[in-house]
Amino acid sequence: MKSVLVHDWMMSYAGSEKVLELMHQSFPSDIYTLVKNPKVLKKTYFEDKKIHTSFIQSLPFSKKLYQKYLLFFPFAIEQFDLSDYDVVISSSHCVAKGVISRFDQLHICYCHTPMRYAWDLYFQYLNDSNLNRGAIAFVAKMILHYLRMWDISSSKRVDKFIANSKFVASRIKKIYDRESDVIYPPCDVDFFEPKYNKEDFYLTASRFVPYKKIDLIVEAFSKMPDKKLIVIGDGPDMYKIKSKAAKNIEILGYQNDLTLRSYLQKAKAFVFAAIEDFGILPVEAQACATPVIAFSKGGVRETVIENKTGIFFDEQTVQGIIEAVNNFEKKEFDLYEIRKHALNFSNDRFKKEFKDYVSKSVEEHKLKL
Repeated sequence: MKSVLVHDWMMSYAGSEKVLELMHQSFPSDIYTLVKNPKVLKKTYFEDKKIHTSFIQSLPFSKKLYQKYLLFFPFAIEQFDLSDYDVVISSSHCVAKGVISRFDQLHICYCHTPMRYAWDLYFQYLNDSNLNRGAIAFVAKMILHYLRMWDISSSKRVDKFIANSKFVASRIKKIYDRESDVIYPPCDVDFFEPKYNKEDFYLTASRFVPYKKIDLIVEAFSKMPDKKLIVIGDGPDMYKIKSKAAKNIEILGYQNDLTLRSYLQKAKAFVFAAIEDFGILPVEAQACATPVIAFSKGGVRETVIENKTGIFFDEQTVQGIIEAVNNFEKKEFDLYEIRKHALNFSNDRFKKEFKDYVSKSVEEHKLKL
């Protein structure tokens, strides 16, 4: 059966694009996406792949300010004519699942998350964007209200949902009232190879945005001057994070994958304070045989084994992080077991599970026609 892949947008080469890459390897297909940045995709797997874009690609400054066109995303995704395909596979964290398909087409959605800024992070998004009062705030709230209504109605267009974690599966159930199967995202365990000689520093890495809580980690280590912290990443919160950094904290800014891997391999532990739908960095750290210190909520609860591959803290606070670090230093971890655990999230595992799931779903769908 002829398949097609639908992805929200291709403006970076991050976690969801790595998932899309393995989907494409499993089912080589045309790709449809709202907007792409050819410069970002150059010299990546997608450079020579057939990618169709929406009218948003032609709008002014779409390659830099594509998110400003959020209001048009639902309409744009519905304009893709996928009638020549038998199987639609959407990779969705925003609107990709909302493509229009025929009644006899099979639509499988790999849901990274229901759109968080319209649901879970709605009030935080408004606060961080200073959209609580005034005419602009009213318009923003109306747009997000419209998106929520569309998000629920378009969920009915999906025949089968795959969630990237049990945590996301519970959100899909609450928001869409749909059941889903879980296939964990892939980690390139061949690239993130282990090193067993650790150095005396802790590491955190992320995009510097509020919900990642990098400022909490920096503030916590500022109160532990005898412990070194290295911070990798960049983003809107850079000034805020730098202002909280003491002399024992080194902020490196954005680093490429090779540099990130090197620090993950050498760190005594990776510190993670966000609530993530899955959270690939803790898995990459474990692939490097590095234990994880993480906030005990979200997808990380499914990827880190407490007291075996890392430890958790229950309060998303400075004190919670300090206590967790002190607790970590009293424990010993088998670094070989940490690496072994990470192999459960390999690329090969994902490709096999995903391919088997789609193939089985196609056979079941044929019987219904």
